[in-house]
Amino acid sequence: MEQLPIHQVLPDLKNILASSTNAILVAEPGAGKTTGTPPAFLDEPWMEGKTILMLEPRRLAARSAATYIASRLGESVGQTVGYRMRMDTKVGPQTRIIVVTEGVLTRMLQSDPTLGDVGLVIFDEFHERSLHADLGLALTLEAQAVLREDLRILIMSATLETERVSSLLGGAPVVDCPGRTYPVETVYSPVPTAAHIEKSAAVAVRRALAEQPGDVLVFLPGEREIRRTQRELEAAILPQGTVLRPLYGQLPQTAQDAAVAPAVPGQRKVVLATSIAETSLTIQGVRTVIDTGLRRTQVFSPRTGMPRLETVPVSKASADQRRGRAGRTAPGVCYRLWSQEEHYRLPDENVPEIKEADLTQLALELAVWGVPDPAALPWLDAPPAAPYAQGAALLRQLGALDASGAITPHGRSMAALGAHPRIAHMLLRGQGLGAAPLACRLAALLQERDLLRGPAGGDCDLTLRVEALLRFERSAGADGGGADLAALRTVQRESRNYLAQLKASPGEEPDSSLCGLLLSFAYPDRIGQRRGEGAFLLSGGRGAAMREGQPLERSAYIVAASVDDQGPHSRILLAAELGEMQMLSHHEDSIVEEAEVYWDKDSGSVKARRRTRLGALILKETTHERPSAEEAAEGLLAAIASEGLEVLPWEKGPQQLRQRMMFMHGLREDWPDVSDSALLESLADWLGPYLHGMRSLRDLQRLPLARALEDLLDWKQRQTLEQEAPTHITVPSGSRLPIDYGNPAAPVLAVRLQEMFGQQDTPRLGGGRVPVLLHLLSPARRPMQVTSDLASFWRNTYFEVKKDLKGRYPKHYWPDDPLQAVPTSRTRPVK
Repeated sequence: MEQLPIHQVLPDLKNILASSTNAILVAEPGAGKTTGTPPAFLDEPWMEGKTILMLEPRRLAARSAATYIASRLGESVGQTVGYRMRMDTKVGPQTRIIVVTEGVLTRMLQSDPTLGDVGLVIFDEFHERSLHADLGLALTLEAQAVLREDLRILIMSATLETERVSSLLGGAPVVDCPGRTYPVETVYSPVPTAAHIEKSAAVAVRRALAEQPGDVLVFLPGEREIRRTQRELEAAILPQGTVLRPLYGQLPQTAQDAAVAPAVPGQRKVVLATSIAETSLTIQGVRTVIDTGLRRTQVFSPRTGMPRLETVPVSKASADQRRGRAGRTAPGVCYRLWSQEEHYRLPDENVPEIKEADLTQLALELAVWGVPDPAALPWLDAPPAAPYAQGAALLRQLGALDASGAITPHGRSMAALGAHPRIAHMLLRGQGLGAAPLACRLAALLQERDLLRGPAGGDCDLTLRVEALLRFERSAGADGGGADLAALRTVQRESRNYLAQLKASPGEEPDSSLCGLLLSFAYPDRIGQRRGEGAFLLSGGRGAAMREGQPLERSAYIVAASVDDQGPHSRILLAAELGEMQMLSHHEDSIVEEAEVYWDKDSGSVKARRRTRLGALILKETTHERPSAEEAAEGLLAAIASEGLEVLPWEKGPQQLRQRMMFMHGLREDWPDVSDSALLESLADWLGPYLHGMRSLRDLQRLPLARALEDLLDWKQRQTLEQEAPTHITVPSGSRLPIDYGNPAAPVLAVRLQEMFGQQDTPRLGGGRVPVLLHLLSPARRPMQVTSDLASFWRNTYFEVKKDLKGRYPKHYWPDDPLQAVPTSRTRPVK
């Protein structure tokens, strides 16, 4: 048997797992970790009578790994080595190594948290940090801690944050293994920013075929770019014997196998692949990699509650993984379609999926596990709070969780299907209505690329896709009605898988008029109400619009199954019409009847109405009887809170009282706060009792604001207010002058200078703590001096001011000693 680099470190790895339960293996590409590690542990004493589970991030990788390991043992898949993935399992009674996709591990843990017949769980290619891998590890670690102290966990990757992962695994030892790769030359070949990716990729392929030997692997972000690049190459003149092989997740298994298999002698293979070929797979014969530097990822928007697909640059780690594909079997070359300067700006690692994804399914799995709070589990990166909360809220809306966040029987049934909770809910509701065949077809359609191409694909009506599928089925696969035949075959296969899961019979041809109703079960937050000109308000509160000219734009109600999240209004990509009676009959539990008292700005008064509402959608609205006095008061309070305190009649008396109270609050914290924010916050308490019988802004002008404010003070405080913050002060001339508390920190007394003769010190407020700010005026009441220290003014400044005043007002009395002079409020001196 061929010796792989991994065999050099397997003895160390065996010793570690013989004495401890967790280990980490960092093995470079080509080391043989995926195929060489699992069989090495079959004969370990602690593995007696137990199986090994190895997780692979993708179906193709899982199937390929199982096939290769089995071949190295001289067996077929299903004997010692098998695989298990959704709707495709090959295991037998003697199977001891089971390669599974990550979602399968979650299902196994949910059905048997002890993993009783498992001795070792291997997480392969963990650096990809898929959501299911993070969840599977969190659940496995808790099962190990609580139920299975003997369960072994091995994390394997080519690149990994070993310190963080080791810490998560309780200080697990790390084993490093060199790879067996050949040198790869890197050629940076940047393309113009405006160039179409498929044209640039096709040019690079033709260059590689001319310059390099062997097969070519091209990394493209998604299926759309793969198909376009394939068409570009098919239209070009390629060397004799060149074959084009697409490779992406939704491709039928036979086509995927053809892409991975060695080329026929005399042929050169060009594999056009997504990130599916980045790790785990060795595609025989590849000597050249062409990397566009892009990947497609689904990003969840907490703002809208909707996921969206984004094309983003790869990380440096991903670029290195892709580059390494060219050196697995011989020296190779990697053409990177970006500059070396751009490479330095790439992120070091991809963002873990748990930080960007829709977390609804994660929330459902944790609820089934019995831990609705993710903080109770060990995570490398904890689920972000906002998208997790939105996922839990959606689950409550779907009936999967009760008000306390606990799983319901319906939620358990949803989780057992393994589909996204929206899809699972639709399948179960459809089954309950006897419409399981249509629900299964819709579920498959929603998870497959769009069936319709060309002009037909511009129509967003999902019913057209259902009818194309039914036509395809009636014709036994001969007539796709212009739809994509390969996609139709995939949808038909997936819909049959869903039927098998539900244990439902195909029945008669389904009624496509139920499409909208079934979709509304999956997307209760995306029931749309027509606004006009293709625009709809969704029940979740977002606006969305169709492209102009869509037949569905005339529908009163639709359900938006696919919506992008670009700009202030999302664009509806797929939808179906929802009948009003269907909506009222099947969503009655979510329809709310409410009486609302509201402020009508136009009339400046409180009005009342009755509403029938589904989420943000107003299904019916009527005015009802005149609101009661209590309702009117509540409406006025809401209006004041919205419009601000300025709508109240702040005449001189109430305004001064409020300012005096603010002055006292600045001195004593136990005094009521009458600032804008405090009064608005406590409107109902201090103003509510005075609103009885009032219904409009005009009525508010009768409010006794002074009395309302005084009621905030007890008897003792009222007495203190008069003593320490009086409205007026009597000055030496005998005049009783008002105090301006407009600035509560520095109350102002405006007084003619002559009226203060004989007053040595500044008058004080607040029990002697705060001097007033004196605005000393001329006989014509013009400000001459501002001071809060009258004694200093008499000593230092008065004589300068006196010269000026004596020149301007010669008939007035300006004594040399103001402290001995007689104060006067008259315009002429006393004789």
